[in-house]
Amino acid sequence: MSAQTKPSLWLRCEKKPFEHRSALTPTTAKTLLDAGFDIYVEKDPQRIFDDEEFAAVGCKVVEHNTWPQAPTDIPIIGLKELPESTDPLPHTHIQFAHCYKEQGGWNDVLRRFARGNGKLYDLEFLEDPETRRRVAAFGFHAGFAGAAAGALAYAKQQEDGGNGVLKDLKPYPNEDAMISHVRGALETVKGGVENVKVLVIGALGRCGSGAVDLFRKVGIKEDNINKWDMAETAKGGPFQEILEADIFVNCIYLSKPIPKFVTSESIAAAGDARRLSVVVDVSCDTTNPHNPIPIYSINTTFPEPTVEVDTKGVGHRCTVISIDHLPTLLPRESSEQFSKDLLPSLLQFPQRDSALVWVNAEKLFREKLEEARVEDERLGVKA
Repeated sequence: MSAQTKPSLWLRCEKKPFEHRSALTPTTAKTLLDAGFDIYVEKDPQRIFDDEEFAAVGCKVVEHNTWPQAPTDIPIIGLKELPESTDPLPHTHIQFAHCYKEQGGWNDVLRRFARGNGKLYDLEFLEDPETRRRVAAFGFHAGFAGAAAGALAYAKQQEDGGNGVLKDLKPYPNEDAMISHVRGALETVKGGVENVKVLVIGALGRCGSGAVDLFRKVGIKEDNINKWDMAETAKGGPFQEILEADIFVNCIYLSKPIPKFVTSESIAAAGDARRLSVVVDVSCDTTNPHNPIPIYSINTTFPEPTVEVDTKGVGHRCTVISIDHLPTLLPRESSEQFSKDLLPSLLQFPQRDSALVWVNAEKLFREKLEEARVEDERLGVKA
């Protein structure tokens, strides 16, 4: 195939169930088109944006899930990780790959790039070279949606003599609809919404600020929103204060081993004095060996949002929400914000050999590729 004469991006469909977000939106695609890009968009019935919205701004709409047959010099952009496979990956991929922090199967993912001589620019690690902050993140909407899901789970658990189970979370058309629904649910709990106590750890970051914003907007009293960050967690857990909240939302960015925030043992030891009913692990480091919330072991889903915690038969129920794509509860707004923040870096992509945001991301990829090679060598796995 001949090399592309214009900078191009291929927006692939999302294969993760219930994922409705998009790395590009019609708005940001139009900006890229105006800057001289060719934009290919795979048909995707899951995506919050209709295929026709992309076609209307000038994108080339192509068939569903055809990126493996795309010319290898066209970068493939998406959000969530690709389905598990051993197929080599010869393309350049821009996505969240969830393989740089030794998550489960991390070296399997990187091995595919090594075999195909492809390249990964992980969206989680695209950083502004001056501030070292991520250029784009779903953090705010992840915290906002996670807090909403936690509130709904808490309200549901009060039903049926404390045995209610939250089921079938669905995306909301907009923020106002979400707030109205959550507020209505909390007004049904004993003492009403004003009696609900919450704790957010990581409250100063994007994710934590989103969680705090949701709790305020649904009517939880400011005095009942306990906001923690690095200063409050410096003493090391487990933390009694977590057990004194009805809902605990974890929004930290885990970069190194830290003391556990809460454990099954600390939950059991609290006995009937425990208020804690719902844990929302927005950070969702489920398979990370250093997960500071080792009270669950699976990712939950929109149809089944919660998993039960083993409370050792002491006190009332406690559940965990560990959905790893929470912002899709507000898919249009979260996609627009993320894609807008990513846009300046995408406009630099044709100069990726000199633009530091991309240079640094490729350097990190090469380092992780070598770590995977060493691990494979140790395990006796053929590359």
